Amino acid sequence: MKTAAYIPRLKKHYTEQVVPNLQKKFNYSSPMQVPRLEKICINQGVGEAVGDKKLIEGAVKEMATITGQKAVSTLSRKDISNFKLRKGVAIGVKSTLRGEKMYEFLDRLIAAALPRIRDFRGISDKGFDGRGNYTLGITEQIIFPEIDIDKVTKIMGMDITFVTSSDNDEEAHALLSEFGLPFRSKEQKKQ
Repeated sequence: MKTAAYIPRLKKHYTEQVVPNLQKKFNYSSPMQVPRLEKICINQGVGEAVGDKKLIEGAVKEMATITGQKAVSTLSRKDISNFKLRKGVAIGVKSTLRGEKMYEFLDRLIAAALPRIRDFRGISDKGFDGRGNYTLGITEQIIFPEIDIDKVTKIMGMDITFVTSSDNDEEAHALLSEFGLPFRSKEQKKQ
């Protein structure tokens, strides 16, 4: 008896709805021309870790809980005496998601985490870099339901970068909107 392989909900949504919609919108001749999400990079700077090494350990555990895979600590590249920083000291945490874990994280971000932000009116569309990538800044890691608020030692923010195969912002914006990222509408920007 052969069991059906698990396919994340947003991956199935991409192949069944996003590809035909974008193919029609941008007049692509082939479905292979449609931009796709290549990876999601999550970075968290922990500047206070210079004085307290346990902050990095906590940040690595939290990032692993949020992403579902082991996070890596980032090291400083040079000495900066004003910040009491030495070369090779851990000052941040990062994780890169690809494949099914990427789609699972995106689904949880859209469905569970973003709606938990206080006074949420949508995300800004100013985070595009001109090459089809979008970066979203989050001020508190506790918006993710996986994080137990009682075990959090310090509230920290993070940057989430969506890397697409598109080379312009218009196609990347259309792709991320089709996935369900709640960008602010023009009426909301005026308020």
